[in-house]
Amino acid sequence: MAHLLEGRSSGPEALVRNVHSALLLDPIPVSLRKIPGILRHMLHLQQWLILAVLAISVALPASAQTDVNDIHVRTPEVDKPKDAPKADLVGKTTDGMSAHVRALKVDVDLVLVPVTITDPLNRLVTGLEKDNFQLYEGNSAQQIRSFSSEDAPVSLGVIFDSSGSMSSKMDRAKDAVIEFFKTANPQDEFFMVTFSDEPEEITDFTTSVDDIQNRLVFAIPRHRTALLDAIYMGVSKMRQAKYAKKALLIISDGGDNHSRYTEHEIKSLVKEADVMVYAIGIYDHYASAPEERLGPQLLSEITELTGGRAFTIDNPNDLGDVATKIGVELRNQYVLGYRPSKVVRDGKWRKIKVKLLPPKGLPPLKVYARTGYYAPAE
Repeated sequence: MAHLLEGRSSGPEALVRNVHSALLLDPIPVSLRKIPGILRHMLHLQQWLILAVLAISVALPASAQTDVNDIHVRTPEVDKPKDAPKADLVGKTTDGMSAHVRALKVDVDLVLVPVTITDPLNRLVTGLEKDNFQLYEGNSAQQIRSFSSEDAPVSLGVIFDSSGSMSSKMDRAKDAVIEFFKTANPQDEFFMVTFSDEPEEITDFTTSVDDIQNRLVFAIPRHRTALLDAIYMGVSKMRQAKYAKKALLIISDGGDNHSRYTEHEIKSLVKEADVMVYAIGIYDHYASAPEERLGPQLLSEITELTGGRAFTIDNPNDLGDVATKIGVELRNQYVLGYRPSKVVRDGKWRKIKVKLLPPKGLPPLKVYARTGYYAPAE
């Protein structure tokens, strides 16, 4: 509107001056100049009162008509209400505090089962067809209603160990994260959680690898290891994921020694969550603490429940290659979909088994798939 107002004053003062000049070019009409002084004073007073009323009536609307270019309306940001969990798994932590593991709702209208196939040399096997798979829920064979081997977008989360024991491996571990994200699709989204004494979300979901890399620079090895708490935070964060295919990558060098959540609670959580968990374990040859010796077994058990895998490496220089391998594996999975032949809403665990009917001539193949899901309770 600036060009419309150029060379003119549009404020209330200008409007008052215009009224004043229009009415007071000759404050007293000529025909009244001969009226006695007292009457002239009364007329003066009356005119000034009229002017005051006119000035106020003109100035008020003018002041209300502020240029729209100067108005900025901001809608207050309101946190979106979180969906209430259907149920809580409640247990006691080692310090006696109650820990709540929120149950994730599973839609059993269509159960999706990501499957990875490898050969004896741990190489991916691609090119299989729907007829090469059999799927069971419990002892009942299920009809595979959907089959895909396409590279679909993924919601990814990295759980990164920044505890004190990572000091000598931190730089290579950071490089491994970057290599992992180099396998991503442009549509993928990802976030990162670092952990030492407690977990911390350092990036929200983003499509920019640079965002992750810039924040990861500030990760400093210190304190103890709250691995289980970090897994809980990562699984919980996946409730905000945009895509149906979801995966977590854990990079750590040992077991847990500072979490509020227990191993049992986290295993229950990942069994309910439709999230594949992968892990890269960097272990010292001579682990002194009990939790470090149990670290490989812990990560292996957690990942297998979800259809993911745990990779153990002795040399930190192998971190980048293993991270790339996991990224490629996520891009070359088969996804089987079925509707349960019997739906009973009892909240109980349903065991899933995927069997392979490989083409002739192939060596024995290994199948990685989620082990089951919890049926809804209502």
